[in-house]
Amino acid sequence: MSWHDVEGGVHGMSPGDEHGYGGTGHTRTRLPEGDPYGGARRTARSSSRSLVTVVGVVVLLIAAIAFANRGGDDSSSADGGPANGSKPQSAATAASGVRPVHASPGAIPTGFAHDQQGAQSAAANYAVALGSAEMFNAARRHEIVSTVYAPDVATARQTDLDAAYSSERFLANIGLGKDGTAPADQTFVSRVVPVGTKVTASRADSATVEVWYTSLFGLSGEASTNPVSESWYTTTYQLRWVDSDWKVTDFRQKDGPVPVGRDQKASTADDMTKAVEEYGGFTYAR
Repeated sequence: MSWHDVEGGVHGMSPGDEHGYGGTGHTRTRLPEGDPYGGARRTARSSSRSLVTVVGVVVLLIAAIAFANRGGDDSSSADGGPANGSKPQSAATAASGVRPVHASPGAIPTGFAHDQQGAQSAAANYAVALGSAEMFNAARRHEIVSTVYAPDVATARQTDLDAAYSSERFLANIGLGKDGTAPADQTFVSRVVPVGTKVTASRADSATVEVWYTSLFGLSGEASTNPVSESWYTTTYQLRWVDSDWKVTDFRQKDGPVPVGRDQKASTADDMTKAVEEYGGFTYAR
């Protein structure tokens, strides 16, 4: 389950592996050096690298200021568009203006568009649900699985997940009680944050979508032995159009791409707990 690979944990259960667990492979947890909630910092980078970073930031700032101060010129049309009248192409991460999902507060988004955009949005939202802390609650887990998976897949998947999430050994390895709850004065964190999606195959009623995301997983608290850490994954979802919506039929996960980490001070347990409690998640649409 861990996005952190816990020794003796369920194989493949990571924020991206959110769904698949039925194995019993052994994995391991790599914790940060020093006290993860005591302000430990990563090894400082070389002065040359720091200089490059500073120079890069300065260049970006100069470019931003120049762009902001740029007045109108003859190359632009009256409405701010290109002189040739063509519209600029949207960036890959720009909002499309289409509202592809419908969900009430706390509910899993459903009702995706029957196109590639809808498939990408479905995959991103399903990744968030399957990688959430709610998967450790039996009732909520059943609701998530029945919503996300195709009917002919959901029953078998539910059985595998119930077995995985009820494993006392697994729960103990990640610091949770037998009922999947966090110890007193600690907050359990399990979040998936999609960074981007890509359709690699598409037919009228099926699609293959890759979701690249970062995940947060661990226990936030002064006595935590499994501090909240970050991991990066890409999960490929097989989706099928069922009952007027996209549903998951299968998936596979791999590590990365993983960006280079910056030399930032780890937050305190209080700051991390406060952030998790105060910052809500998003509904993802493309």
